[in-house]
Amino acid sequence: MSKLEMRPSRTLAKLRSGGVASCFKLNLADARAAEIAAMAGFDCLWTDREHVPNDLSAVEKIIWAAKAHNADVIVRVPRGSYSDYIRPLELDAAGIMVPHIMSLADAQNVVRMTRFHPVGRRPVDGGNADGAYCRIGFTDYLQQANAQRMVIVQIEDPEPLDDLDAIAALDGIDMLFFGPGDFSHGIGAPGEWTHPKLLETRRRVAEAALAHGKFAGTVAGPDQIDELVDMGYRFLSVGADVVGLSQYCTSITDAFANKG
Repeated sequence: MSKLEMRPSRTLAKLRSGGVASCFKLNLADARAAEIAAMAGFDCLWTDREHVPNDLSAVEKIIWAAKAHNADVIVRVPRGSYSDYIRPLELDAAGIMVPHIMSLADAQNVVRMTRFHPVGRRPVDGGNADGAYCRIGFTDYLQQANAQRMVIVQIEDPEPLDDLDAIAALDGIDMLFFGPGDFSHGIGAPGEWTHPKLLETRRRVAEAALAHGKFAGTVAGPDQIDELVDMGYRFLSVGADVVGLSQYCTSITDAFANKG
């Protein structure tokens, strides 16, 4: 039996080389939507289990479709047990995004559940897609998973800001991802995208990540890319399948307006 290695992360390779990684958000569960986005050239696709009723069988098919075109998949997990966090990794997702980190202790617990020795105590089972179905040696699997799989924590509330630098310094966390929508809600200014506290925190998240050798990510529109890259963000989620489909359908129905 030949020795195999874990599939390397395209996104991590780009980030570690100093590049800017592109990401596209998927709400739809259809793997064909993922394939279309992967074929378009995105480095990474973000599928969601926090807000969207995508089950793991749908996530598995999305990962297969993306891998066929060398695109990564990040799964935003629901807050729950360690199994909720590690199953997408075992399906060969390139990483997980954990929403609503509220404190240093919260972030430490995520690391403990999602990283292997010597960083954490993630439960081990190499018999899934990420471990090449037991074809990657035990210790190699642990080392490669720690090196090639991302743990992203979302900063989208005011509560963790006092611990921001300590969270960014944690071994086992690759990225701080700023979520402006929930943050605006959390500070009592929902949808106020130019609120001073929101703008200050967006900058602080990037600065904390850079200061501790981590990556900074956030959502963006195409016209914000240059500004956010200048700020230090290197992982940008731009666009979403439901937005694109909705706008396309609306543009067609608009053409029928006033036609009787």
